[in-house]
Amino acid sequence: MPKPISRRDLLQVTASGALLAGCAPGGRSSTAGTPTTGGTGTAAATGPAPAPGHGAGRALPDQVEHGPRDRPMVALTFHGQGEPALATALLTEAEKAGARLTVLAVGSWLDAYPQLARRVLDGGHELGNHTQNHGDIGAMDAAQATAEITGCAERLRKLTGSQGRWFRPSQGRLTTPLVVRLAQQAGYPHLLSYDVDPVDYTDPGPDRVRAAVAAQARNGSVVSLHFGHSGTVSALPGILDDLHRRGLRAVTTTELLS
Repeated sequence: MPKPISRRDLLQVTASGALLAGCAPGGRSSTAGTPTTGGTGTAAATGPAPAPGHGAGRALPDQVEHGPRDRPMVALTFHGQGEPALATALLTEAEKAGARLTVLAVGSWLDAYPQLARRVLDGGHELGNHTQNHGDIGAMDAAQATAEITGCAERLRKLTGSQGRWFRPSQGRLTTPLVVRLAQQAGYPHLLSYDVDPVDYTDPGPDRVRAAVAAQARNGSVVSLHFGHSGTVSALPGILDDLHRRGLRAVTTTELLS
């Protein structure tokens, strides 16, 4: 009798078939697709943790696109690269409003600006891995992809003592089963995707970035945004005001899934 297809295998096949272009060099990402089930768990903001669950013993999917839909929280996640002054300004704006962010840092960016790793954490935010060089990881062979994942992980450990809990693939909202497996082997049980993408990397202007987040974000959303874009910095106070008026709190991804 054929072996039944497991839920994990089905998720990986689904993800492979749903690959989207995005997160191109310079911090680009794709528009969001249909969300999959999110989940919950507990962990320190930057350290490895057991795989979290999602009610009734259900585990998180390999690629997490959003959190629970019955809780008034969202995670604002940022692709970490670009000018340090813009990154610092954005973090400061978030902290003024009491918001906590998730920053997925590119390793080469940390090499250039190592002080920003502590700046992120000292502001109460969490820090994760967005590959070493931000290439098209889904098109790489196993050795190349492993080097991208572990290269950034090593820099995070050196700078903060932890490789971070979350890994986000570069240049794609969802990635291949191979990259999922390699990331899990490197200590990232679940990859972090998103269900809201205001395409701020195209610099459409702060009003359009704000409006796109307002139109798409809801309970449990994971929002994809970018450091290195002045329009995103200008849009953030309005984004946070809109979320507050709707009763939504901006929290780290770990808190969203706790």
